[in-house]
Amino acid sequence: MSVLLTQAYFTLTDLAQRIGAELVGDPQHKISALATLQSATSEDISFIANPAYKKYLASTQAGAVIVHPDLAVDVRGNKLIVANPYLCYAELTKLFDQSLVSTSGIHASAVVGDNCVLGANISIGANAIIADDVTLGDGVVVGAGSYIGKDSCIGAGTKLYANVTIYHGINIGCDCIFHSGCVIGADGFGFAPSGGGWIKIHQLGSVVIGNRVEIGANTTIDRGALDNTFLDDGVIVDNLVQIGHNVQLGKNTAIAAHTAIAGSTSIGANCTIAGAVAIAGHITLADKVHISGMSMVSSSITESGSYSSGVPLAPTKEWRKNAARFRQLDTLAARLIKLERRAKDE
Repeated sequence: MSVLLTQAYFTLTDLAQRIGAELVGDPQHKISALATLQSATSEDISFIANPAYKKYLASTQAGAVIVHPDLAVDVRGNKLIVANPYLCYAELTKLFDQSLVSTSGIHASAVVGDNCVLGANISIGANAIIADDVTLGDGVVVGAGSYIGKDSCIGAGTKLYANVTIYHGINIGCDCIFHSGCVIGADGFGFAPSGGGWIKIHQLGSVVIGNRVEIGANTTIDRGALDNTFLDDGVIVDNLVQIGHNVQLGKNTAIAAHTAIAGSTSIGANCTIAGAVAIAGHITLADKVHISGMSMVSSSITESGSYSSGVPLAPTKEWRKNAARFRQLDTLAARLIKLERRAKDE
């Protein structure tokens, strides 16, 4: 059902053409892997995107280095000169990816329900379960132990790693990636208080996911209460992220691990949310908003830009003093206002 993706080697001419680089050095030099400047051998290609790593250029054994024109003079051997080395490195990783790629076919232990529409060259792994009325596009890969609920639709080229759970009625676009353990379409956290306890609000919406979306391991995306939870094209979500019901994520927004987004919040396009951020419900973030790590976002943000909250790490003794002063801020502010009024009167 699966094989390792292998490639014997690429010449530097091959690689330069793929990333549009200026090649300086031996065009026939053979490259078989990517590596860091520190660990690379003569058969590896490396890159430098951060000047902090310039110190390794003199000692690197890399067969070639992808480098910005400003640093090209510091590379002794073969070099591929480009304006954006980091982007070109990203583009080349696909060539050297040694992850398992599945061949087409349905494993004997898989279960496929009634009235399913299965595209060409799909792969369904061991013990996977496809419920009734599911549509899988061409080239879809369903990893071992994964579950796809009734009436769900998955677009062409999308890949589910092992043990992914897709609930009923979920609509997923093309060329998406879902890593192991993620759960798409569980009930949102909706309950109404009553005299006898909590009354469950059954979640009647769905989850709609666009094209080229990647969802990290053990991330959860809740279905909508009435309307759908929606992730637009190009969204990337790290591991262990919670996305509440009816959340809307704009195109190309990126969310790092341990972030939690409460229900009915709308986040614009091209935003970045760093790790361990908490975002309150029923608010809106504009396009191109960037939230730094461990921030608490409790109100809407209407203008693009970078936003932060929280207290940076400090020695414990210093932190305790600052914490004590923080508790005194209200009193100090009141005293300051009183002094300003007295000065004005005088």
